[in-house]
Amino acid sequence: MPPDLSIIIVSWNVRDYLAAVLQQLSAATHPLRAEVIVIDNASADGSAGMVRSDFPEVTLIENRENVGFARASNQGIAAAQGRCLLLLNPDTLLPSGAIARLVDLLETAADIGAVGPRLLLPDGAPQPRTFGHDPRPRWLIRMGIERLLARPHAVALANDLARPVDWVSGACLLLRRQAIAQVGSLDETIFLYFEDNDLCLRLRRAGWQVWYQPQVTITHIGGQSTRHNPAAGAAYRQSLRYFYRKHYGPAANLFLRLALSLYARLTRGT
Repeated sequence: MPPDLSIIIVSWNVRDYLAAVLQQLSAATHPLRAEVIVIDNASADGSAGMVRSDFPEVTLIENRENVGFARASNQGIAAAQGRCLLLLNPDTLLPSGAIARLVDLLETAADIGAVGPRLLLPDGAPQPRTFGHDPRPRWLIRMGIERLLARPHAVALANDLARPVDWVSGACLLLRRQAIAQVGSLDETIFLYFEDNDLCLRLRRAGWQVWYQPQVTITHIGGQSTRHNPAAGAAYRQSLRYFYRKHYGPAANLFLRLALSLYARLTRGT
């Protein structure tokens, strides 16, 4: 019998965080039958060896180079056997039963294709920009103003009720296998950033709902892999440009070029 859930973790040089999250998965998924798949993107810190020796029950896929989050996640999706798929960052802290509660919401309605939890920072504050609206021009304007004023937007709902949204973060993203089979896996053109926005948009256009479940809270230490990557900012802008070319028209793409140029001038030297 196939497992209820396949947990797919892409890892790059975060050995200690990876070990910690693997230890938490049994309690977080109880009483579900779950398999765990780790895709290591050529870590240099012994992550793969740690998984082999300490977690022999985990399926380990070792890449010879860092192929990015989307491509590595798709390797895990291709190997997965569960009826539900969970994309999970290694630098997360999982309360007991948290993942099982996400699965409960996914299975309440046949048209829910994706679910994400409330993500918290290590200090307990809501992590900014982990769900919400598509990154259209109005969103970019608000985000740019917030960053220039050093006022990061900690998105928080007025209540704790689960609800449909445009997108949820790929740091902890539960997916229905049937939905992925229909719309396809992550877009491998995207090396890093906006692959979750792209997938959720494709799901919604195909008739699937994307839900945010704030009653499940998971701590996301955040950015532990990308902190080692000096090209992270460039990758963010490159992925955003690609997202706009793929999904929006000429006017929106012209706006994006002008907005990024203006933002670069305003932040130069800061």
